[in-house]
This record gives sequence, C-alpha cells and structure tokens, in this order.
Amino acid sequence: MEKIKLTIMNFIESDKGKDIMVVIIIILVGLGSFGLGRLSKDSSNEGIKIDYGNQEANAISSLNQNTNTSQNTQKSISGNFFASSKGSKYYSTSCNAGKTIKQENRVYFDTSEEAESAGFELSSSCR
Repeated sequence: MEKIKLTIMNFIESDKGKDIMVVIIIILVGLGSFGLGRLSKDSSNEGIKIDYGNQEANAISSLNQNTNTSQNTQKSISGNFFASSKGSKYYSTSCNAGKTIKQENRVYFDTSEEAESAGFELSSSCR
C-alpha cells in the first residue's frame, strides 16, 4: 500500500502529473455545470404558486389602483415633472433620462416642490 501511495504522490508532484490533474479538474467542472444546467431545465418543476385566500378583496383594490392610475394619466397633461412610482428620482418632462419609464409607472407633478415634498429627488441627469 505504501508503494502505491508513494508512486501516486510522485506522479502528482511532477509537472506532467500537475498538468493532467488540471485537465481532469476542468473536465469535471464542465460535466458538473452541464448536469446542473440539465437539472434546472426540468419541466416537472413549475415553480412557486402563491394562493391568495381573499381574491375578492384583491380585485377591489386592483380596481382602486386602476382608478388612481387613470387620474395620474389625466394629470400628466399639465404636469411639468414626473417620477417612477417604483423609484426615488424625479425628472422634468424635457429631460431624456426618464424616457425609459413606462407610462403606467409614472407619477406627475406640476412643480419640483411637489415632487420633493412627495419624497423624490431630482435626477442628476436632469440638472
């Protein structure tokens, strides 16, 4: 047993043995990555399903949100500033930095003071 152990240790410590070990490690990592990729593509895993017990209450709050969104859209005609409902910065309507914000996510303000009092900060791109 000692003779086999000594032979293996001498092989691993040689330059040729180190090169072979590197190749073996690369192959094993590649095979492991391929296997994990195949496992993640398994069609039987449908993910997490969230079940809301009170669907009627959610539908009513959804209707209220749609009403608020339509009011914000009406205000957009006269608003000089807007912000994302999901962000913390506001933009002037003439600033190109906010052009990527979806229309349904925009909140409009007539003045910069209104936007700042609502907790938004002027974007550094629009200064």
